[in-house]
Amino acid sequence: MIMSGKPLVITSGLFICLVFVAGFSFFNANLAVSQVPVGDQNAAKAAPAAQTNQATVESQKSVEDSNDKLTALNPSGTVQVDAANKRLLVKGRVVLREGQLEMLACPRQTKEHESIIAVDAPAQLIHAGLLALGAKTGTGVKFQPKFQPPTGEKLLINISWKDAQGKDHKVSAQSWVRNATRRYFVASLPKIDEELKFPEESGLIWDNRQKELLWYGHMTQEKKAELKKTVTDPRLQASIDKFFNDSQFAEMKADFVFVGSLFEADPDSGKQRYLADGGDLICVANFSTATIDVATASTNTGEDLLFEAYTERIPPVETPITLEIQLAEATAPKP
Repeated sequence: MIMSGKPLVITSGLFICLVFVAGFSFFNANLAVSQVPVGDQNAAKAAPAAQTNQATVESQKSVEDSNDKLTALNPSGTVQVDAANKRLLVKGRVVLREGQLEMLACPRQTKEHESIIAVDAPAQLIHAGLLALGAKTGTGVKFQPKFQPPTGEKLLINISWKDAQGKDHKVSAQSWVRNATRRYFVASLPKIDEELKFPEESGLIWDNRQKELLWYGHMTQEKKAELKKTVTDPRLQASIDKFFNDSQFAEMKADFVFVGSLFEADPDSGKQRYLADGGDLICVANFSTATIDVATASTNTGEDLLFEAYTERIPPVETPITLEIQLAEATAPKP
């Protein structure tokens, strides 16, 4: 999907407007953030109430909340800046554990049906927080005339949460995403002339017209061995081996980059709107409207989505989580 719009450049004036809504002011050329205590009641009264899942906020009394160097970007404290460590903390909850993905995370009440996490803040505020840390925006994916993957400053994203026993956990965002297995795997075999027949329970499908062998989903070692006993043609055996290798669970390896999304005039009101607020906050399928995207070719076409939720690694739906988004350069070893 390509949406029209111009590359997002947040000027100091526009950025001040953004943080003013959240009860903030920015003073220097680097957009350093003035300190406002998390949960400040006066700030909460002075600014509009954010769309926040209060249960999420109250239940997330984790280690970062005790850090007096954190700065809240909104009255509810769901987005916090740790300027010293160049990281952004964003609170949300698990909303999906199974199925193909377009997003790792979306703003609440947008794209929960294809995102693992819904965060309690607009995408525009996360963008503002990254600018405050000194992050540089890149360019969104381009599909025409030639595909160009998204570019931007590399980000390290971790997810922290407490389990039912109160134990703390922290993992990389990539560990919750795996290569898609809930799809058809295809082997083209144009030199096979005969029409092949496979029992329905085998799971193999032969398309004689297209000369393609198909398999759906994850293949176990046992199933591979069983199928290879039923065929003698080495081309079919090689296809089964390929299906097995391609359908194994594999953690996503792609890096996340700060793209920056787009502004576009609303056709009805004429007012500028930040397009990632519609859901495209942290994408694992390429969208030109993404705030944060994966730095690899990843289709956003329904049946061909490349990634899915790594179900076994994700805590129950409604579990409160904190996203820790950090500039990769801030973690690099000093020369």
